[in-house]
Amino acid sequence: MTFPGRRREASDVWLTPPEIIQDLGPFNLDPCAAPEPRPWPTAARHYVEADDGLYQPWDGFIWLNPPYGPETWRWLSRLAGHADGGIALTFARTETVGFQDHGFRKATGMLFLRGRLAFCTPDGRSGQRAPAPSVLIGYTDEGLRRLSQSRLDGYLVVVR
Repeated sequence: MTFPGRRREASDVWLTPPEIIQDLGPFNLDPCAAPEPRPWPTAARHYVEADDGLYQPWDGFIWLNPPYGPETWRWLSRLAGHADGGIALTFARTETVGFQDHGFRKATGMLFLRGRLAFCTPDGRSGQRAPAPSVLIGYTDEGLRRLSQSRLDGYLVVVR
């Protein structure tokens, strides 16, 4: 992903730190996975950009680190309507209509992470810190359960 307003890096791929996946997983599907070779799996199955995961079939519990920008809300809307649930990682832009519509109105819980998250580069190294705070948004009771049992440093908000 590219962070809007930031200097363009050598890659648009910013991977979820592995400790987040380890803490909240396992996941059945990542519809926004990094291309191969990826330094660690985020789910049992992966769709990459060329697969256009937004329009592919989803099954099982989903891990979603969507492309950041105007398309983020389309991905969160899809996850919010997915019966098996999942967890999404996105910026905590609580003032936006998209966050309010697809976060506060549809999620079961949110874990607001402490500090700024350092995403990883395609080779697995820690990259630059995110330009905004991050939140993990859970959908369905399973999403809330995983967030509430997480050992990640942050503040849990139960939405329903």
